[in-house]
Amino acid sequence: MSAASTQPVTRVLRAVLAAAAVLSVGPVAAHDAPPSASQPLGWRYPFSCCAGYDCRAATKGEILERPEGYVITDTGEVVPMTDRRVKDSPDGQYHWCAHRAGLDAGRTICLFVPPHSF
Repeated sequence: MSAASTQPVTRVLRAVLAAAAVLSVGPVAAHDAPPSASQPLGWRYPFSCCAGYDCRAATKGEILERPEGYVITDTGEVVPMTDRRVKDSPDGQYHWCAHRAGLDAGRTICLFVPPHSF
């Protein structure tokens, strides 16, 4: 084969190798809430609330609904019901997004709540 006839093959080979490299990385895993009865496939936490790792489903009793707002039992923080950080929970369960480290560690970024009972 002459150099001129191998040039198209080389271009195709490079394109295939580049595509293989991109595909081998795979999709970036989204930070999703776990599946529940009302959301069997789970749901995606907004990036503005979690930056990909700060959100999780709250355990029973971890967040209490009180007249003064939502109380985070681990930290004692009270998030007023009218606070912009409070969001409707797509699955009707509590989900807490909080800073994990630094000066704001444990401070609420977003709080997903079921419809309140008051």
